Amino acid sequence: MKIDLKGKTALVTASTGGIGFAIAKGLAESGAAVVINGRSEGSVAKAREKLAALVPGATLHGAAADLASDAGVDALLKQLPAIDILINNAGIYGPSDFFETDDATWERYWQTNVMSGIRLSRALTPAMAKQSWGRVVFISSESARNIPADMVHYGVTKTAQLSLSRGLAKRLAGTGVTVNAVLPGPTLSDGFADMTKDEVARTGKSQEEVAAEFVMAHRPSSIIQRAATVEEVANMVVYVSSVQASATSGAALRVDGGVVDDIV
Repeated sequence: MKIDLKGKTALVTASTGGIGFAIAKGLAESGAAVVINGRSEGSVAKAREKLAALVPGATLHGAAADLASDAGVDALLKQLPAIDILINNAGIYGPSDFFETDDATWERYWQTNVMSGIRLSRALTPAMAKQSWGRVVFISSESARNIPADMVHYGVTKTAQLSLSRGLAKRLAGTGVTVNAVLPGPTLSDGFADMTKDEVARTGKSQEEVAAEFVMAHRPSSIIQRAATVEEVANMVVYVSSVQASATSGAALRVDGGVVDDIV
């Protein structure tokens, strides 16, 4: 299968590193023009330069904006060309006991993880529908279905993304615009590396070894028994963004290594 996205323009939110950067790279390698987004001009410029070196000849745009507020989303929208593919990847996570998680934290997670995707989808999908083609992908998490006891606030936002993607897919039925959610499991992202760097330094083990031990300790139902790479997650996103994925919409597509223990 050859995925060809020439002539399409994709926005990948929070794409200066980690899963977002891997998605941007995969889309660029498939021929799409890509808008890289991050919270600062510096991080966006650095990521754009890095991606240009990895994918020579790629058409890349940069758009700095913090998507945790309506003002930030508006600032991003003013910088965009016409968008055919929207990857709602912006999100934050971190452990916090339910009884110690205050309203301000809940609101911050809701605005960043849920409302950013709502606002961008509301603004960008009408033009996609008008041209009878478009792709919207929400980067959710296996935590949407396997709610972590130490991150209830995070899990709730990821579950909300599943409802949002399914409902929006139904709202756009028959338009040629597909809407899906992709659910990564434990992944060797920049955030995961930061979380485990002390353990890597203390033990002398590789990042992959520490990640595999984490998976088996905290996600023992994993079938692959390791963390996924960011590229493995990006592969699913690139496919569901493609012309070939035209019959896939309203789906929750797991790239969780089999952590969620069911058959659907």
